[in-house]
Amino acid sequence: MTDAPATPPRAPETAVAPRLIATDLDGTLLHDDKTVSDRTIAALAAAEQAGIEVFFVTGRPARWMGVVSDHVHGHGLAICANGAAVVDLHRGGRIVEVSPLERTVALAVVDALRGAAPGTSFAVERTGGIHYEPQYPPLLLDPAAAVAPAEKLLADDFVSTLCPEANGPETAHGPDGRSDARHSTTDPDGPAFPDQPVIKLLAHHPELDPDAFLQLARTAAGDLASFTRSSPTALLEISGPGVSKAGTLARCCAERGISPDEVVAFGDMPNDIEMLSWAGTSYAMANAHPDVLAATTGRTASNNDDGVAAVIERILHDGGARGERSH
Repeated sequence: MTDAPATPPRAPETAVAPRLIATDLDGTLLHDDKTVSDRTIAALAAAEQAGIEVFFVTGRPARWMGVVSDHVHGHGLAICANGAAVVDLHRGGRIVEVSPLERTVALAVVDALRGAAPGTSFAVERTGGIHYEPQYPPLLLDPAAAVAPAEKLLADDFVSTLCPEANGPETAHGPDGRSDARHSTTDPDGPAFPDQPVIKLLAHHPELDPDAFLQLARTAAGDLASFTRSSPTALLEISGPGVSKAGTLARCCAERGISPDEVVAFGDMPNDIEMLSWAGTSYAMANAHPDVLAATTGRTASNNDDGVAAVIERILHDGGARGERSH
């Protein structure tokens, strides 16, 4: 990893003032203990007050967004599951848009990875929760998760046979210990996802190097789905073809008339690279993966040193100074 100075460089002078900040969470906005610092909370609020929208763009599922749900203003939307879900944080994490991984495609990916990397175990992330194979490491095992072979977890009758709780409301606890609403298919105020679509497949290998596993998976099944990773372990995150943080963010920005040049993005891991490359201005955290450091226009301090807040403060300071000079 490459260190960055404690104070980030001056925000690049651009012809267009930033209108939107897009930031990853784990390893980027959040400290390693999964908290948001007071400095960061103040910076996010100041950005919104200055008319700059803030989007959280994360690999996390909707039910793990409690740690930041109080710190998004205005639109209230967040992009979750690496772009597969758009979530309304003002309404308890309700999923308002989903880009699913088709079940048959997920089964084909499972088959391909079993052949290419024996020993791989899988988890299936659906709109109603995550479910695991017996060999999959239960790092943050959610309540009422089903444990079964991936082929059974991806069966077309999975909801009715293994996930009866999908027919009623349930509360799950995110990694911060706070309760997050898990919305049922009967929620009259939410979209109808009667079959609890798959939004992400996860693949874990106990021995392979993380980057080598990612490359192997892309070679074996990259024509079937989108592969990335955000964990320090050999844990892959697999979405539908073309689904990414960048694609969903670009669509949300287009709906608001915001161009890439008006976006400032932050990230630290391979699942951020497409978003960082798309944004007009991008920052890698000091703790970022080498590929992320190579993909960004700037670098900032680490997540534990509030690198995102430091850049936002500089953007607002420079914007204020320019405004004062123009009067």
